[in-house]
This record gives sequence, C-alpha cells and structure tokens, in this order.
Amino acid sequence: MSDDNNTDEHPGRESEDGVPQEEHPDPGIPLDRDENETPGGPPAPADESDELTDGSDLGSDVTVEAGAEVEPAEEDGLLGGLQISSTDDIEVPDRLVDQVIGQDDARDIILKAAKQRRHVMMIGSPGTGKSMLAKAMSQLLPKEDLQDILVYHNPDDGNEPKVRTVPAGKGEQIVEAHKEEARKRNQMRSFLMWIIIAVVFGYSLLIAGQLLLGILAAGVIYLAFRYSSRGSDAMIPNLLVNNADQQTAPFEDATGAHAGALLGDVRHDPFQSGGMETPSHDRVEAGAIHKANKGVLFVDEINTLDIRSQQKLMTAIQEGEFSITGQSERSSGAMVQTEAVPCDFVMVAAGNLDAMENMHPALRSRIKGYGYEVYMDDTISDTPEMRRKYARFIAQEVEKDGRLPAFDEGAMEEVILEAQRRAGRKEHLTLELRNLGGLVRVAGDIARAENAEFTTREHVLQAKRRSRSIEQQLADDYIERRKDYELSVSEGQVVGRVNGLAVMGEDSGIVMPVMAEVTPAQGPGEVIATGNLQDIAEEAVLNVSAIIKKFSDEDIKEKDIHIQYVMSYEGVQGDSASITMATAVISALEDIPVEQDLAMTGSLSVRGDVLPVGGVTHKIEAAAKTGLDRVIIPAANEQDVMIEEEFKDQIEIIPVTHISEVLEVALAGEPEKDSLVDRLKNITGSALDRQVGRSSGSPSPQ
Repeated sequence: MSDDNNTDEHPGRESEDGVPQEEHPDPGIPLDRDENETPGGPPAPADESDELTDGSDLGSDVTVEAGAEVEPAEEDGLLGGLQISSTDDIEVPDRLVDQVIGQDDARDIILKAAKQRRHVMMIGSPGTGKSMLAKAMSQLLPKEDLQDILVYHNPDDGNEPKVRTVPAGKGEQIVEAHKEEARKRNQMRSFLMWIIIAVVFGYSLLIAGQLLLGILAAGVIYLAFRYSSRGSDAMIPNLLVNNADQQTAPFEDATGAHAGALLGDVRHDPFQSGGMETPSHDRVEAGAIHKANKGVLFVDEINTLDIRSQQKLMTAIQEGEFSITGQSERSSGAMVQTEAVPCDFVMVAAGNLDAMENMHPALRSRIKGYGYEVYMDDTISDTPEMRRKYARFIAQEVEKDGRLPAFDEGAMEEVILEAQRRAGRKEHLTLELRNLGGLVRVAGDIARAENAEFTTREHVLQAKRRSRSIEQQLADDYIERRKDYELSVSEGQVVGRVNGLAVMGEDSGIVMPVMAEVTPAQGPGEVIATGNLQDIAEEAVLNVSAIIKKFSDEDIKEKDIHIQYVMSYEGVQGDSASITMATAVISALEDIPVEQDLAMTGSLSVRGDVLPVGGVTHKIEAAAKTGLDRVIIPAANEQDVMIEEEFKDQIEIIPVTHISEVLEVALAGEPEKDSLVDRLKNITGSALDRQVGRSSGSPSPQ
C-alpha cells in the first residue's frame, strides 16, 4: 500500500471542469498575471473605450416622475422650483456616483481615478461624502478583471504555502473538485481499513484465540489509517479570496484595522506535532489589501494606522503584491510566510486636516505620485439647482432606509432651511450631509410612530428638538441650571461684568459671563486672565491690553487687571470673546457699569476693529434662551444670522464694526457719571471718525 503523502497531487493547472490533472507546472506561479505589468510602476491606463469619459451623466439635474415638473418662475422657493407633492415624485439614481451631492470636484476626480486606476486622498470634515465616493469608485471599476486567490500546501516546505490566482468564480470549483477527490479517496481508504480490521480481528478470535490481541491490532490499524488520511486533506487548497458572487469590484473598508486585518495573518496552531496540527496553508487569513485586489481599499482617518502598518501598506501599493505571515511574534504563524499574494488595489485614503500631520510622508508621496489629492467642501452656494438636489437627497435617504414615510413639500422645505442654517454662511448650504440625513431619519421615525402617511414639517420640527447634539443638550442644561442658581444676570447694571457668548462643539451656543477687577499691583502691572485659556484666547488677551491702553486715561503701570471667564470648565479656545474682555476691563477701570440685558461676541484687532467670528446664529439663540434682550455681533456676521422663528421677536441684534460702538451701547450712562461717559464717548467718537474712508469689509472668520 503506497503512502498517500507521496502521491503526485501537487496543486497547479486545472482542467476546464476544475478537476486536478496528473501533471502541472509549479503552482506558485500565478497564471493570470499580466506579463506587461511592472511592479512599482504606475497602473496601466484603462481602455479608452471606457464610457466613463466625463461628468455629464452625474445627475446634474433632478429627475422627477411623470406629472411633476420644475417651474422656472418659482426657482427662488426652497425646493428650487420643483412642483412635487412628496419625495415619491423624485426619481433616485441607480448609480451611487450619481447620488453624490455638492462635491463636484471630488466626483470628477473619482471618475478620472476609476478610469485610470489612480489612488486618491480625500481630506475634509466628517460626513461630507468621502466614504460614499469611495464606494462609488468601486462600482465604476471593471468587474471582469476580478480574481479568486487560492493557497496550496507546499510539500517541499510546509511553512511556505504556494499562491495561485484564477478568474473569479473558478476558485470554488477547484476547491470542490479537490474535496470530492479527497472524499472518494477517504471512502476507499475507510472501506479498505474496515476489511483489514475484520480480517485481523477474525484471525485473532477464531484461529489464534487471542481476543485482546485482536482488539489491540484493530486499534493500531484504525489509528494508522486515520493518521494517514490527514495527508489527503492537506491537499485541499484554501480559498483565500472568493469573488464568485461579487457584483462589482471589491470595496474594503480598512479604517482603524490592526496589522493582521489589514495585511493578512496566519492563525496560531497550538497542536504543532503528533499529526494533529492544521496544515499551514489552511491557517492563512487574507488581509483587507488582498480582499481589495482589483478593487478599492478605503482607509478613513489614515493617520490612525500605526507607522509600521503604513510602511507595509506603502510596499503593497508599490509592488502590487504582499506576502502573508503571522503578525504576532509569539505565534506559530510567525514561522509561516506565503508566496507573494496579489493586492493590486486602488487606494482611497481619507481624513480630517490633521490626518496629513501624522501620515507617513512616503505613503502620501505614493498616493500623490500615482493619483490625486482633493479637499472636500463644507458648504456650497445656495442655488435653485442645489435646492433641487437637496430635495433629491431627502428622497435618497428615505429610499435607503426603506421604512420611512415619504416627505411632503413642507417637510422638504424645512430640511433645506435647516441645511441653510447649518452652513453658517449666507447663501450657502451645508455639505455635512450625514448629520442632515440623521435629521431626516429622526423625522421619519416620528412620523412612522404616528402611522402618518407622510412626514410633515411638524415632524421635522419635532426631530430638530429631539436630535439635538450632546453639546446642545449640555448647553441647554447649563442655561437652566444657571437660572436656578441665579448665575445668569439678564437685567440691571454691573461694573466689570459682561455677558459673553461662546459655542460648545459646532452647533451649541452658551452664555459665558466675563468679569474684570482692577487691583493695586505688587510689582509691575500686568493682565491676568483665568479660565483655562488656550493659545488663541491668550493672544486675544494681549490684543485687549492694547485696546485698554488706548481707551483708558488710567495709568495701569501700577495696577493688575484680573479677567475671569466664569464656569469655563472646558477651557476657552478662540478669540471671539475679545470685545467682551475689553468691555469688562474698561468698565472696571473707569468704574462704569455695563447693561446686563445685553450679550456680545466678536474678535478684536489691536486697532479696535471688530472682526467676524463663527457660530453667530447659535450664540444669538443661546442669548435668547437665557432671557437677554439684546446682542452685539460683528457687522460682517450680520449676513450669517439665520435664527429660528421663535427667537426673532425675543432679541434685538446690534451689528458693530469698532470697539467704540460696543462701548457706546454696552456702558450705562448713570447721572452721576455723565461727564466720564461723555469723555469716553468723545474718545470713541474720534476713534470712529478715523475709520471713515477706510474699507468697511472685514475678513471672514477662519
């Protein structure tokens, strides 16, 4: 009886039906590798006949169902002139790339990169469509190039499994053919084993009369046959990557993946001897780079990958193939290393602006050298065409969810109005559509809970209240608690105390009082600010010091000026409280009270100009919630104000361009201090006169 481990069953060339043949070449040589492909070089251009030649078919127009139309006379409406009753009247494009809204430059680059198989790095705020564009790119790549990857046992060296690629769908056939052949051999071996056991047992019992000897002999024969059968199972290849059911090019999201998940791994085998070990090729696991072969590898927050993984990823991009080995040095898998496994993927890296700081410079060079870099916009111009696209976006979200009632006209208008508010800029719409999609889903959930036929404007308004961010919930809680403990002052006049305005997170305003006190100095006079100030806020204090010296007649060389940000537990990061600080300090120096029904926000230059800041809308709403009557904002921000209807009658908005205007509004003219107030007004008035003739435009907030 021949030893099965020595039979000529090396993996290799297969017949047309997937059954192993008797003779074949070395299985480690990939049969489907393009001979013209040069490792490390740029990807070969796609066929010029490819239909993806331009962006003309990218859904630039919104398609509506029969009976609905666009009315040019009403393009100024929130729906951009769409004459529809609900989102059911809007046709959602089939291709993902056609559903992308607002990112025209990025979408154009994705089209070109898909055609030419170029790498792409997208940088921008979360929720602006980076992952959606990466998935869209996988749909644009040709499916016919997909491959299955098989790993075979190497009879010459079990720790160096052999790798072979075959067309997609062929891998399953090959594995099944090997399994069927192994099953037939095992059946024949089992039949032969039981015959031998019966003969030996019969001889021992009937002729030799030694029952115990027969049992022992039968046991030895059974174990010998079972041990030898393992060699047959080892001949079955491991289907490492199976693309049989893949309808489009692979898309692998490797965001935050550890080394094994990204680069592949070899499982640890605790049974390494005695015939119980698992064959090494069966323990090989594909990494995301191998599963993405002929497709897209997407890595968001690319800087979170450890530096060694980035280096190896760079090698995989350069060579187009990468061997798999055990990632743990203590594992038995570390002794195993396969032949090079194909990983000819298109890399789509993404992240915020800080992603470029911790990204390996050589990896970025590989992406940039063989591809594109693109910045994702946060907002886009508010045009009738874009409003129509936002209506389609709502229809897309409803269709994707599959459980939400259609949005009627009023609901769509309210969502688009919220997109305007969240942009934070006049005549712009936000492109952070993931958060806006969350609002759509919450509104739909509310309507569905009520068994409503359509999602209405009232449902969207409820959703806006229910879907408040954590920061907004905290801000509202702070406002209520400060009312309970009388920490918020909304009436009267107080020296050295000003109601400042700040933003928590990105969409949550809060009132933050700033207090100032002047004391005799124990040494050289200085300005001391407390409240966990960050760098920009500390620099703002220095700017305010220049303003104080300019507008006050007091000699501050022998005085200490103390500035306190009240309840600023999370710290102060920006300079939007500059005019608040300056007003509080001048009030304390001149002993002139400040009106407490007033709040303010604005940056300040060393010459006294009031510069624009961010989050003005949310700050104004916070002032209204606190019960204040007036709010001072930079005149440059007046165009960005889009407060809710409920707050418009509650608060007066006062735009200013110079600190002199701030002081004139904020300082109280008590009778006994009229002369001092008049003097200050003369100072500020002359300062204001010097502004005449100068450009009134102010730089936009950064």
